[in-house]
This record gives sequence, C-alpha cells and structure tokens, in this order.
Amino acid sequence: MSIHNGILLISTPLLDDTNFEKAIIFIAEYNEKGALGFVINQPFPRKLNELVEFNYAKPFPLFDGGPVEKEGLFFLHRRSDIIEDGKLLINNVYMGGNFKQAVDCINNNAISSNDIKLFIGYCGWDAGELEAEIEEGSWMVLPADGPTVFTYNTAGLWHHLYKERD
Repeated sequence: MSIHNGILLISTPLLDDTNFEKAIIFIAEYNEKGALGFVINQPFPRKLNELVEFNYAKPFPLFDGGPVEKEGLFFLHRRSDIIEDGKLLINNVYMGGNFKQAVDCINNNAISSNDIKLFIGYCGWDAGELEAEIEEGSWMVLPADGPTVFTYNTAGLWHHLYKERD
C-alpha cells in the first residue's frame, strides 16, 4: 500500500523505539517534504480541563499524539457541520478547524469522543524517513476509516489491527 494522507501506520516488533511500541498512527499529511501524523491509541494522562488554559472546559480525554511540539494541541474530528474550517483528510475525517467552536461543542455536549480526538503533540518525518522505516519493516501500512480513528476505547486495538495484516 502506498503512503498518503489518511493511512494508518501500525508499529511492528522490529521498530527500535520504545516511544512507538504498539503505536497506531493516523497520517494526516504526506507530501514531498515528509509526513505528519497522530498516535491514536495512547491516552494522555490528563484531561482537557486539567490544562491551565482550558480549566473552564469539561473533562474530555486527550491523546498523546507524538513527541513533536508537545506544547501544542491538535485535533481530528468528523463534525464539519458544527466545526468550521477543518481540512478534509479522508471520508468524513477532518484535521483542525475552529478550535473555539470545538471546545464550545465539547462543553455543550454537542460533540462526543466518538466524533473528535484531541492530541498533545504529533509525529513527524522528514522526506524519505518514513519510507525508510516502512522499508525496514518498522511499520505496517493499513487503510484508515473514521470508526478506527475515533475509537475511544483503544485497549486491544493494536493487537486487532496487527493481526488484520494477515
């Protein structure tokens, strides 16, 4: 399978980086400069309302999106009807958009964890790096879909997808 926006990377036992052990990464951007993605199966130990700048928000799960820009908050969603300016990545999966609207929707229960994922940090590769890691067997490439990306209960998801490769 080729690399493009909207694929999943499933870490394999060959990956020599404990940061990504049993990681599932959704690739949100891929171009000639490299790739950007989010780890979708590693919950962050704090909730949105535990971040100082969002102490007014409802408790809402965060995910550890990756080791790059750990002070940044990023999001994927599938509610373009209530969150404007998101970038369509694959069928009904958007990256970013109006974050104020997103937080308002969370606070008003207009959106649930089945429709939005918030990430602290992201994963990034320069041109050629991801291709080399896939070539050496560190990552499996699978197609992504909304239900997998927005799964809140991620326990066992890596095992399920890793076995799916056969």
